[in-house]
Amino acid sequence: MSKKVFITGASGCVGHYLIEMLLEKTDYDLYLLVRDRRKLQIDVSDRPNVHVIEDSMQNIGNYQALLRTMEFVVSTAAGWGGEEAFVVNRDKTIELFSSLDPQVCERAIYFSTASILDSHNQIIPEAGELGTNYIASKHACLETLENSVIRDRLITVFPTLVFGGAENKPYSHLSKGLKDILKYVPYARFLKTDGSFHFVHAIDIAQIVTYLLTAPSGPVAPARPARLVLGMQRLTAQDLIVQFCEYLNLKVGWQFELTPFLVDAVIKLFRIEVAEWDRFCIAQRHFTYDVVSPETFGMVSQYPRLANLLAEVK
Repeated sequence: MSKKVFITGASGCVGHYLIEMLLEKTDYDLYLLVRDRRKLQIDVSDRPNVHVIEDSMQNIGNYQALLRTMEFVVSTAAGWGGEEAFVVNRDKTIELFSSLDPQVCERAIYFSTASILDSHNQIIPEAGELGTNYIASKHACLETLENSVIRDRLITVFPTLVFGGAENKPYSHLSKGLKDILKYVPYARFLKTDGSFHFVHAIDIAQIVTYLLTAPSGPVAPARPARLVLGMQRLTAQDLIVQFCEYLNLKVGWQFELTPFLVDAVIKLFRIEVAEWDRFCIAQRHFTYDVVSPETFGMVSQYPRLANLLAEVK
């Protein structure tokens, strides 16, 4: 008998790649929660194993009976701001996972954000104290889920900077803005700053999640509750400038060093309003973690380098 997977946020960028990959590699029954079925750009009309549920996370309580029959749940849905962030990211997400039957559910995959972790993948208290509604709600939800009845089968994934999208898939926020970012490279190449980060493409996220939903328990499968930060190799701010300039055939010459002291001076001089969380991030500068990629699980990343992303910019 085919196993059942309940997916929230299915009409988003990551959701599209995940659905496509699950349809290709499994015979699972997919239950897709979408607010507007018209945003689902994958034709599932001839797929008897795909069930589209047009509703919002606010009404997740209406599906408790269905959720108790699920072997797998993948929650990618997110509220990005305002009160909705706490309702969706904390209250309704906790309600979703609380509805699972521990006797039936095999794996529960929760999408959080790497922003709430330090370089050793530990939760930082500042995320709850200073974070935006989105950050603070993710922080509160994780603490609750890791102490819940499904903690022994919970896998939390923390995407770093997410790129992705195509003609038949919605673009991530970063991919939407990539062309605009390139416009500023001719000026940004004269600046030098200390910082580093990771990125990951949505198709590589889909590869990893599909593996987690199909791999048997064993030495390669993560211990649970698990924290997996999804990202490619660390990039410095200088690497970013160099690779952007290579793509645009620009030279990197003399650079003015933009120190934290100088940034703080500019903020004060021009009386720029900066939230406490933004100040914390400016001081942090390095957003690096112990990351996993498709290679961690014996697969091959489709977008291992920034150059792979830039090659697709129209």
